[in-house]
Amino acid sequence: MRVVHRRPATVRCLTALTLGMLALTGCSTDDGPAAATASGTSAAPAPSPDRTAPSTTPTGTAPSGTKPSGTGARWAGTKQFVQIDDARTADGRTYLSVRPAQKKPHQQFEAWVIVPGEGPYTEVSMTGDAQVLLSVPLGDAKHPASYAQADFVGRLTARPSSDRALLGYDLSFDGEGRVTRVQSLYTP
Repeated sequence: MRVVHRRPATVRCLTALTLGMLALTGCSTDDGPAAATASGTSAAPAPSPDRTAPSTTPTGTAPSGTKPSGTGARWAGTKQFVQIDDARTADGRTYLSVRPAQKKPHQQFEAWVIVPGEGPYTEVSMTGDAQVLLSVPLGDAKHPASYAQADFVGRLTARPSSDRALLGYDLSFDGEGRVTRVQSLYTP
């Protein structure tokens, strides 16, 4: 007697559907919506080993009359998904006011829905050679394209602050907590 083991058609269909969805949304198994809150692109920095909140040590130079809101050093060597409230250039360096947020796949479009974070914004600096990739609505196209830092600052600050709260960015940080890469997410 010969026994043949076959996978049920539903398992094959579900596997194909899952792989197709990952390809369409541009996600890998590490960057899916569930992993976005548990991986290096988490919505909030991981607590310190003693389970206390991450420290906020001032860095850089704050504009006159204001004080820095914290540091990006707590994100050193990580990738974070954030909202950017403001951007400025001073002393030849670009500074961003960021706070953690979450991203979820849009139900009807090949895009992301931004879930705003809460709490204060933290000012972080960008490296001089940081890469800026923008897509609609901040950039000119649906797919990310490279822009100069000054162009990014101009485009961001030209938008009303109510619009900025609806945008999200994937940031990569170097070992010192400076931004090395900014990529805006396509949002319809």
